[in-house]
Amino acid sequence: MSLVAPDSLMNLSSSLSSLRLHDCGLQGKLPSSMGKLKHLRYLDLGWNNFTGSIPHDFEQLTELVSLDLSENAYLSAEPVSLYKIVQNLTKLRDLDLDSIDMSLVAPNSLMNLSSSLSFLSLGDCGLQGKFPGNISEFRHDSLVYLDLSNNNLHGTIPSSIFKKEYLEGLILGSNSKLTGEISSSICKLRSLQVLDLSNNSLSGSMPLCLGNFSNSLSVLHLGMNNLQGIMPSTFSKDNSLQYLNLGGNELEGKISLSIINCTVLEILDLSNNKIEDTFPSFLEALSELQILVLKSNKLQGFVNGPAAYDSAFSKLQIFDISDNNFSGPLPTRYFNSLEAMMASDHNMIYMGITNYTPYVYTMQMTWKGVEIKFEKIQSTIRVLDLSDNSFTGEIPKVIGNLKALQQLNLSHNALTGHIQSSLGILTNLESLDLSSNLLTGRIPTQLGGLKFLAILNLSHNQLEGPIPTGEQFNTFNATSFEGNLGLCGLQVLKNCSRDGEEQSLPPSSYNEGDDSKLFGDGFGWKAVAMGYGCGFVLGVAMGYIVFRTKKPAWFHRMVEDTWNLNKKKTRKKVRRRN
Repeated sequence: MSLVAPDSLMNLSSSLSSLRLHDCGLQGKLPSSMGKLKHLRYLDLGWNNFTGSIPHDFEQLTELVSLDLSENAYLSAEPVSLYKIVQNLTKLRDLDLDSIDMSLVAPNSLMNLSSSLSFLSLGDCGLQGKFPGNISEFRHDSLVYLDLSNNNLHGTIPSSIFKKEYLEGLILGSNSKLTGEISSSICKLRSLQVLDLSNNSLSGSMPLCLGNFSNSLSVLHLGMNNLQGIMPSTFSKDNSLQYLNLGGNELEGKISLSIINCTVLEILDLSNNKIEDTFPSFLEALSELQILVLKSNKLQGFVNGPAAYDSAFSKLQIFDISDNNFSGPLPTRYFNSLEAMMASDHNMIYMGITNYTPYVYTMQMTWKGVEIKFEKIQSTIRVLDLSDNSFTGEIPKVIGNLKALQQLNLSHNALTGHIQSSLGILTNLESLDLSSNLLTGRIPTQLGGLKFLAILNLSHNQLEGPIPTGEQFNTFNATSFEGNLGLCGLQVLKNCSRDGEEQSLPPSSYNEGDDSKLFGDGFGWKAVAMGYGCGFVLGVAMGYIVFRTKKPAWFHRMVEDTWNLNKKKTRKKVRRRN
């Protein structure tokens, strides 16, 4: 409907009670005579391309129960027109103005909205100033959902907000200047399903009672703050937690064994903390776990312990245990489970930062009302990062079975042997980092056929012989191969011998038919790419994503901040309650 003139909407019957033109490609200014449709109760013009200001005559739509103008990035709300809407739309229950420019609107003016309001979403609106301190005067006892995320609010979160006992969704993430502690009175919100206070400057200890939410809480995101102390150790049995992100804080102690009570957990991010522990093999009990990020802690010891479960980590999409102090052979036994998964539809988006380089992985959460639903994914692992540890042994041939792998980082370990030619089977590979190991022999010519490979780092090993040619290999410069004195080729400005000397180099000692060395090998990846254009929901357009990072990690800055995602973020979509 992109060719439909907005003014033609005025030809609609004045008796119309519901109008939904969501995501129809409409553009231009909103009609200045919308007041004609005085009987409208439900109006949804979200996710279009409207420009200019919200017309004053919206104040005449006094029967409106639900109004959605969200994700019209060039639409603005002037203080005067918004004030009149606030005063006159006394029956309004649902108001979604996400991504509308409200930079001139004083946050305190929100206190005058309809007392019947149950749903208020003003994410990414450019609101600035002090967080409304008089929120205790917020008349909306029926308020169920509040989203003020991705704005420029500062100050403390008043404890009075936690008196809204029916609140199911509280989203205040990415305001960065919100300070103070999280009041323990937050645990009085027994109906809470989504709590996102991430990417702020909150400090103090995390209320341990957060682990006591029973069947309600699905999303707990407190990542990228300055929280201290230990993580909750009282996660109750059969809770509803699907998303748990405590990354990017200063948490200490051990990983709570009570996490195994989170039987439907899909995403777990504890990265960038000070946790001292061994590898939490008990997490194998979480049969729904799809993203596990433990990077940048003080974890140590072997990862390859005895198998506790037959199908350990069978749904993992991201496995990031980099920048710890793990040792011994690579955790190959997990890869056998990963190998068994099916190809996926790309519906999730996860954002994170590894060594200040963001990676984006698709993991979109869809929020229907306040009911959180994760689009299920059933695909093989795409991101595997075991870098910055002390893993030993050879790279296993079985890695070639991870057909959906897009990012592989095994760098900064003590891996030996040759680079497996089976890496050439990974036709979706976009980033490969095997740097700073003890790898020997030639670079397999099969790698030259990886058409999507955008990042390659084989530096600081003991490789030798000619550098393969190929569609992507010809684009890499000397930094991808430095520290390998035996390599020759155009990239390192060293001619290869023409008398066949390279062919006399010893072949790989790995027997292609011998699987006896599969166990005791390993993986890792460090410089992670953002090239996720292959049909992903955000992919290149964002560049998390995380997972998140001072967001996801899955981290020191939110990925949104890193990429200046000030407009049109892929976010929850909310269906109105009738």
